[in-house]
Amino acid sequence: MTRQVDNVGRIVIPIEIRETFHIVTNDHLEIFVDEDQIILKKYEPGCVMCGEVAEDYIQFHGKRVCENCAKAATEVMG
Repeated sequence: MTRQVDNVGRIVIPIEIRETFHIVTNDHLEIFVDEDQIILKKYEPGCVMCGEVAEDYIQFHGKRVCENCAKAATEVMG
């Protein structure tokens, strides 16, 4: 799959990719460079469970989870 860059540097992300990653209008994307690759990632500033913005997160399957939610999930899973 390829997309052409327009005259102001924009590309269109195909609908299939936007749906897969739940990217909707006005969402923010993080942009990373890794050697010869450009990586786009949906920006999620807080815990994916409660939305709390904390200094430290636990990474779970690439998602940010605060300590309180991680503890609560552990207790529920018991």
